[in-house]
Amino acid sequence: MFNQMSLLQNRKQRKLLFSAGLSWMFDAMDVGMISFVVAALAKEWSLGPEKIGYLTSINSVGMAVGAAAAGILADRFGRKSVLLWTLLIFSVASGLSAFAAGYAVLCVLRFIAGFGLGGELPVASTLVSESMPVQERGRAVVLLESFWALGWILSALIAYFVIPDYGWRIAFAIGAVPALYALYLRKAIDDSPKFAEIKKAPPVPLKARVAAVWSAEYRRSTIMLWILWFTVVFSYYGMFLWLPTVMVLKGFSLVKSFEYVLIMTLAQLPGYFTAAYFIEKFGRKFVLVIYLLLTAVSAAWFGNSSTEGMLMAAGICLSFFNLGAWGGMYAYTPELYPTTIRSTGAGLATSFGRIGGIIAPTLVGVMVGNSVGIGSIFMIFFGTIVVGALAVLFLGKETKGLELQ
Repeated sequence: MFNQMSLLQNRKQRKLLFSAGLSWMFDAMDVGMISFVVAALAKEWSLGPEKIGYLTSINSVGMAVGAAAAGILADRFGRKSVLLWTLLIFSVASGLSAFAAGYAVLCVLRFIAGFGLGGELPVASTLVSESMPVQERGRAVVLLESFWALGWILSALIAYFVIPDYGWRIAFAIGAVPALYALYLRKAIDDSPKFAEIKKAPPVPLKARVAAVWSAEYRRSTIMLWILWFTVVFSYYGMFLWLPTVMVLKGFSLVKSFEYVLIMTLAQLPGYFTAAYFIEKFGRKFVLVIYLLLTAVSAAWFGNSSTEGMLMAAGICLSFFNLGAWGGMYAYTPELYPTTIRSTGAGLATSFGRIGGIIAPTLVGVMVGNSVGIGSIFMIFFGTIVVGALAVLFLGKETKGLELQ
């Protein structure tokens, strides 16, 4: 990662990427934490599969609302200020989750945390995309996404070393740390040059911005992005939030499932780094289509694995290709809109995608509760991911080497 970061032209760009990347890492740590916490909560609070699904889905409800709201606000008030506020919101809510006395209170706090999380991600990717030179823009955003893997690895380490001995509340308390980091970010980064240019002009009304996203010029790209985001988020949250629980269902102990998921998570990093290389060499569409199709194959393989070795190999491939595709998606999304509506367009696409993150964990919970086989569940993800790949292939346009509008 650091060799690729050194390709960026100046220290200011590297500092922005690293600073935004750390906030991204904290986001991932929180999302990853909930997947491990629910596995522990299922035993401590005697939660059935349906309640586990609802708890993970409520986080995505908050992310959907937060993505739309933050995207709209960032085009009005700037990327930096919205990034800081969303980081603070999710940090405080995550810390307070450690004191939740019951299931309902935890659900409310996870909604608020999700609001901050969902708002921060599209705004951070837009900020980095607008601040980088054209020849490094795609690679920089994929490298930003690679910090997501670091966050998941951190959450897996906390789950493996902290939760079994100290309980899930300590894990949530650690999630409050990013609030301190927000104070550093306040002085460490600047708003993007692109936004600074349009800030001098009269602000575009919200209604006009939303209408522009769906105007004839951008309608095809918007449809493609909404399909892409929905299918990728649906499959990711359906599969990865359930990974520790799926491992338990396949006969592994809770601690052993955390250990295996940690190993699978390590495969995300080379997935990001290869995508970062290919995205500037072969283009955005190449990375998205190839990595999504290989994710679909890996999902079918994982769901139908019958031995420990096959399960590990399939899980590693699933992590590698799925997270590489995520990096490509975040790089691609802001490039399809002009600066005046870029954050709005990215936020709305992300928000629609989060609906998939709401449906999938709940759907998996219901299906597991009704004794539907893991193999059948993962075949649903196979079909969903293929739809996303086809949308990019037939509706997407290549943006490699093009200046942002």
